[in-house]
Amino acid sequence: MPTPEYYSHALLTCAEMRRAEALSCARGPLSFYDLMQNAGAAVADAVMKKWKPCRVLVMSGPGNNGGDGYVAAEALRCAGWPVIVGAMTSNSQTPDAAKAAQAWQGETHSLIPALFDNVDLVIDALFGTGLQRPLTGEVAALVKNLNARKIPVIAADFPSGVDGDTGRILGVAVEAQLTVTFFRKKRGHVLLPGATLCGEIIVAETGMHQDVLDEVKPLTFENHTDLWLSQFPFPQPESHKYSRGHALIYGGPVMTGAARLAARAAQRMGAGLVTLAAPENAMPLYAVALESVIVRQTDRLDQWRALLNDPKKSAVLIGPGMGLGEPLKAFVLSTLESRKPCVLDADALTIFADAPDELFSVLHQDCVLTPHEGEFSRLFGERVKSNGDKIERAQKAAKIAGCIVLLKGADTVIASPDGFAVVNGSAPPWLATAGSGDVLAGMITGLLTQGLPSFEAAVAGAWLHSRIAALFGPGLIAEDIVAGIPALLKTLSSKGN
Repeated sequence: MPTPEYYSHALLTCAEMRRAEALSCARGPLSFYDLMQNAGAAVADAVMKKWKPCRVLVMSGPGNNGGDGYVAAEALRCAGWPVIVGAMTSNSQTPDAAKAAQAWQGETHSLIPALFDNVDLVIDALFGTGLQRPLTGEVAALVKNLNARKIPVIAADFPSGVDGDTGRILGVAVEAQLTVTFFRKKRGHVLLPGATLCGEIIVAETGMHQDVLDEVKPLTFENHTDLWLSQFPFPQPESHKYSRGHALIYGGPVMTGAARLAARAAQRMGAGLVTLAAPENAMPLYAVALESVIVRQTDRLDQWRALLNDPKKSAVLIGPGMGLGEPLKAFVLSTLESRKPCVLDADALTIFADAPDELFSVLHQDCVLTPHEGEFSRLFGERVKSNGDKIERAQKAAKIAGCIVLLKGADTVIASPDGFAVVNGSAPPWLATAGSGDVLAGMITGLLTQGLPSFEAAVAGAWLHSRIAALFGPGLIAEDIVAGIPALLKTLSSKGN
């Protein structure tokens, strides 16, 4: 059951948001029209805080999002801003939107591209989350015209044309510099490609009852330290290297950099000891490069099983630089048969592309799979269609696998078999570099080694990984992520202890 900390970072579907509004209004004292008044006022307030008085056009649609626009326009007019409303046809207005339109005391014009000629700022209140089909015809042409002019746009709830549940672009979508949404973010605010069109996102409170989420029971959340920091395994005064766990990592014979990066990351995340198993011909490379890592010769399956059977080994990582081939598949299966918490990455996933059921039959709840889109597609194939909502795809994959699935990307999704999902939407483009995924796998392994549950380990690892990259900026290489772990952990320890 999610904690209140989780609910404060809930990512709602459009249907969940509508239900939350209905539940809140049923309890009173605020009506839906009151919520609309507060939402429109929040949009106007955001405009006045970020821009100096200028000529504003409010694009108002026929639904409740349009009503928010009328309220925002009136608030700006009362504050002395020159503002006009460009309205779509009003014959399908909702009662509350019609009421807001009647309260508007300024000029209303038919919404045509010529209105953009004499304005400095546009508020997009056309559709919000109410859009169900692609923008076409005159509306699509209007949006394209607006985007081409590069006029700053503030979106009320959502840039029009973005699917609020999936982040998909419905034909064409408004490119906003700022989005003001209400109560909680929606899933489309953090999923690509829609997330790139939202600009800065402000979440405004409109007076809704916070505890309605206890009844709505959302399953998706945005990654934040609130979700896992209280459980983070910071060392205590009585801690020693054995109490902090012992990680076991398989190192391949050719792509040795992958396992080395993962080993260093596991160490930096706090694993008390790390053992790296490697074939004889690769041992010198690992031994020279990893002074504080134990390197064990492991050419045969029985040697690997002996390491797995050691009760002191707390968690396992296999896959980075492992290589492919039937003999190595047995190494992965043995890892899973040990029932130790483990991370399967890269080659450990690809090796089962032709026989995914063989893998699924032995996975357990303490496993974390970390595929990128290509590996995900090869492993789950037609069972999880590639054109689906990314959150739903990860959730379905986690249910099929019976373990945690971390589907990588700029909008990484971490899903568990019980349906819970966390979106890590803060990953910067600098992470698109060789070895960054190996570091992430090592970071998660380091947390598993110290006893953090698999879901929390994956969620925390993803947040830390992207945060370090964001702090470093351009020029990042995988080694920089490893080097950045201590400083970030130091900062977090001052909050978590």
